[in-house]
Amino acid sequence: MDVVENYTGHVDPGGAAARRTLEKLTINKLSVGPMDNNAYLLVCNASRDALLIDAANDPERIEDLIGHDSNRPRLRTIVTTHQHPDHWQALGAVAGANGANTVAHALDADPLPVPPDVLVKHGDTISVGECTLEVIHLRGHTPGSIALLYRDPAGHPHLWTGDSLFPGGVGKTTSPENFASLVNDVESRLFDVLPDDTWFYPGHGDDSTLGEQKPHIAEWRSRGW
Repeated sequence: MDVVENYTGHVDPGGAAARRTLEKLTINKLSVGPMDNNAYLLVCNASRDALLIDAANDPERIEDLIGHDSNRPRLRTIVTTHQHPDHWQALGAVAGANGANTVAHALDADPLPVPPDVLVKHGDTISVGECTLEVIHLRGHTPGSIALLYRDPAGHPHLWTGDSLFPGGVGKTTSPENFASLVNDVESRLFDVLPDDTWFYPGHGDDSTLGEQKPHIAEWRSRGW
């Protein structure tokens, strides 16, 4: 698979993956499936253990991203950010091929095609080799939607938001109550406590930073969804 090393946060459907190399963690982003879902392969640089965020579709392309030679990373964990089917079409195939543990929030576990090996809640942590991800529960897009936070010791934080936060607004909700819940959680659990230079990686489309989106929260609230 072609991999672009000059990371911008943009990947094309069916196109090359993009790679971002931090001091301790390497981030690989790939667009898969007909809904332009983002799958993220995180690799600990020291141990070569890996974690996949959303085995959304195209298991063959995800396997190509992991690699096929003896130097490929070891996929230990697959985290599903939420229960919507476009985020787990390849979960069974990729988990089975790699013997990876599957992880999800308990409130979104039942619809998944593979019962999660590990159920997480707000405040839990997940290891990627020697690196640690923090679980942030964001209620509203689905009952058990989660985000994952990596606090890079050598730089700014990195945040994977699933479909709870995008450039331009929060994710789709089905009621005013769910919308209010999601906006409140995104504001109190992300924008109010993380620095503006936090780079976030959504479930579809391009990346952004919290600082770039923060001035628009009031607009999102008034607009609704």
